[in-house]
Amino acid sequence: MSALDAFVPGERMDYGEHVFTAEEIIAFATKYDPQPFHIDPVAAKQSMFGALCASGWHTAAIWMKKNLEHRLVWDAQLQSTGRRLPNFGPSPGLRDMKWPTPVFVDDTIHFYNTITVARALRSKTGWGIVEMFSEGINQHDQTVISFDSAALFELG
Repeated sequence: MSALDAFVPGERMDYGEHVFTAEEIIAFATKYDPQPFHIDPVAAKQSMFGALCASGWHTAAIWMKKNLEHRLVWDAQLQSTGRRLPNFGPSPGLRDMKWPTPVFVDDTIHFYNTITVARALRSKTGWGIVEMFSEGINQHDQTVISFDSAALFELG
């Protein structure tokens, strides 16, 4: 059995949700994206957003955290069905990242990943690639982040 068997194209994985607080938004942005609409509620109110909002990079970082938390749950599910656990390597990158709707204070974002392709690599024996559509959706059913991602894994 190969680790390739762990990936089912079309399967949508639920990564859970995260509530963005004002304190968290300001702390992240102060350190990594200090634009006025991310760090100053007064300036944010006068911006095109009309209120303090999270950096898109903050939203992406939370997606990554939720991805890794979900991996522990997913590993247990795979083990319970006798499927081989993938040994992940690096990601070759992301494509088409979008932040179509701002994330405001107290927004609850639900994160998902849908497997689109899983295959063996032709260029590197013993390795595969899984491609996914990744997204975050707020409590109003609006997409706040979406992108195509990929990860390499050992076939085993």
